[in-house]
Amino acid sequence: MLDQTARRALIETAARRVIDHADELTTLDQAIGDGDHGINMKRGLEAVLADLDGLAAKPLPEALKAIGMTLVMKVGGASGPLYGTLAMTLGKELPEDPSRADIARALGAAIAAVKARGKSEVGQKTMLDVLAPVAEALAQTGDPAEAASAAADATIPMKAIRGRASFLGERSIGHMDPGARSSALLVAAIAEIAGHSA
Repeated sequence: MLDQTARRALIETAARRVIDHADELTTLDQAIGDGDHGINMKRGLEAVLADLDGLAAKPLPEALKAIGMTLVMKVGGASGPLYGTLAMTLGKELPEDPSRADIARALGAAIAAVKARGKSEVGQKTMLDVLAPVAEALAQTGDPAEAASAAADATIPMKAIRGRASFLGERSIGHMDPGARSSALLVAAIAEIAGHSA
C-alpha cells in the first residue's frame, strides 16, 4: 500500500529524476525537435514539486489527476498535453491501492488516450515507443525499468513519423527521441520507489 510518505517519495523522485536530466533532454531535443523538451518538463515538474505536500496528502488517483492538470497547464509544447493526458488517465483508471495487473491495465488505457491526443501510434519515434513495452512488461513478469531503457535506446535507429522530429525525415535517424527518454526516466524512478514500498 502506498501511504502518504510513499506517495511523496514517488512523486518527488520521479519529478527530480527528470529535472536532473533536463539538460540531456534539451540536447536530445535540439538534435531533432524544438530544443525545449528539457526546459518544458523541468518547468512542469517544478510546479508539481511546489505542491508536493498537497499532492502526497491525496489518494493516488486524485494525486495523479492533479499532476496531470498541472502538466497540461505548465509544460509547453506537445509534451504538456501528452504527459497530462497520461497522468490524468492513470488517475481515472487506477484504484487507490493498485496491483501490478491494475497498473498494466491502467497504463494500457492511458496509452490509448495518449495515442488519441497525439494522433500517433507505436513505432513513430515518440514516448509511446517506451510506454507500450512498459505496459507489456507489467502485464507479464518483465522489469518495467529495463523495458523502458531498452525501448528508449530502440528509438535511436527509428525514423520519426510524428511530432516536430518528423519534419527532419531521414535526419531524425540516429537520435534518441527526447519524449522516449523522459518517459524512460520516469518509469525507472517510479519502479525504484514502488519496489521499495512493495
